Amino acid sequence: MKDSIICYSVGPLLYCPADHTGIAASLIRERFGKQFSLALCLEDTISEGHVETAEQQLAATLSILHDARSDRPFFLPKIFIRVRRPEQILKLMRLFGEHQDLVTGFILPKFSPENADAYRQAILLANEICRNPVYAMPILEDRGIIDLRSRRELFYQLKEVLDSMEERILNVRVGGNDLCHVFGFRRNSTESIHRIAAISGIFSDIITVFGTDYVVSGPVWEYYHGKHWKKGLKKELKEDRLCGFTGKTVIHPRQIQPVNDAYKVSRRDLDDARAVLGWDPDAPRLVSGCTSRERMNEYKVHSNWAKRILMLAEAYGVR
Repeated sequence: MKDSIICYSVGPLLYCPADHTGIAASLIRERFGKQFSLALCLEDTISEGHVETAEQQLAATLSILHDARSDRPFFLPKIFIRVRRPEQILKLMRLFGEHQDLVTGFILPKFSPENADAYRQAILLANEICRNPVYAMPILEDRGIIDLRSRRELFYQLKEVLDSMEERILNVRVGGNDLCHVFGFRRNSTESIHRIAAISGIFSDIITVFGTDYVVSGPVWEYYHGKHWKKGLKKELKEDRLCGFTGKTVIHPRQIQPVNDAYKVSRRDLDDARAVLGWDPDAPRLVSGCTSRERMNEYKVHSNWAKRILMLAEAYGVR
């Protein structure tokens, strides 16, 4: 699934509470641009006593979008619903009715051995009742993944569940703030989460286990205003990409463009990627200087990198 362009096209995932009454109007007016995805959250942004009200508002939002599309065209992002529990998925699909096709998939919070199979069954059943594919994006954020004694076994156990429905997994996501919360950490606007050793160790294990087969998205950046927010975001995005993450959860429209810019590929990388993938495997040499004569390209070593570069170029563009 990692070699499918749709996995890279999630891009910046803008979070919004599902009970937001103005989100449909903002989408119709294209206030957020045309290169992002949207997460409508029913979990940690909604209090327990207001879930049903938020579900009804969510259904109303989809209805407004459905009707508006028949009047005039506008950019409609991939829409994901962050649920609270597995059984909510089928409840929502029935609630949405004819508008369910507007939903690309569901975000599965605190994905763990205790709920993984229930989420799997819910996603498979949702695909049986919907005309379009219904995708899932599990979030690794449960405090159980912190324990070093069981982390390796836990991750491989969860990967087995994902592998059984691999064609329906768009991204694996990480809950950076949830993990920081366990320790009482909070980075400021000049600090990258990758500098927090306890958290970066967990991220490294996630990439090691899941990153060869799935696109893994970067953690949320909570700053969107002030003196250093953009500089800090760009710094963390650079480290995200170096560490194997693609895309990022965002909590404000201001963050969308910096994320898109960060994942654009350079012309040099694109030229080298095309050269590597266009290599004649029967050539006498499988190594050559790059197109700019600045570094070495190797057919056997750089082919996976090259495939990734072409996917990023198609999803984000070239700078």
